[in-house]
Amino acid sequence: MDQVFAPWRIEWIKRQEKNSDIEGCVFCAFPDQETDRDNLLVARSEHAFVLLNNYPYSPGHVMVIPRVHTGEYADLTDEQLLDHARLKQRTFEAVETALEPDGFNAGLNLGEGAGGSIGDHLHTHIVPRWQGDTNFMPVIGDTSVIVQALDETYDLLHEAFAEQEGATVPGDGRAVVFE
Repeated sequence: MDQVFAPWRIEWIKRQEKNSDIEGCVFCAFPDQETDRDNLLVARSEHAFVLLNNYPYSPGHVMVIPRVHTGEYADLTDEQLLDHARLKQRTFEAVETALEPDGFNAGLNLGEGAGGSIGDHLHTHIVPRWQGDTNFMPVIGDTSVIVQALDETYDLLHEAFAEQEGATVPGDGRAVVFE
């Protein structure tokens, strides 16, 4: 049996236990809590927020999530749609500043057949990519190797968002806010 030693993964386990008391949709609950850093919520706007992915494909894998609970893209109002799109632009900029990827994969998993784990609340995945970032581990070993701890990624992205025009940081451990 092959073993991958990853002691930082204990934070995932503790995080899952900590959020087990949330009833309903975590995407609806997180923006109303005051534990942005603990929840990996890195930035927010009036109608959307940015959350680091619990199980990233690569460092900096985030989701831009409308605050309204819907699984239907057509349900977003023009105001919600524009705010979500603008926050995606800011997210691309922050990830580029913080991590300097060579490119991105971005998209939505819509409907049960699309393979998303939370299908009833829209979220856009933004996955930074680097030349040669796919190696033998996922191809042959059916194993992903994440090369950066989430806390470190959070700090880099938070700083990059905070440097953007119109950004405010309401306090320690809080997400960057765009109004």
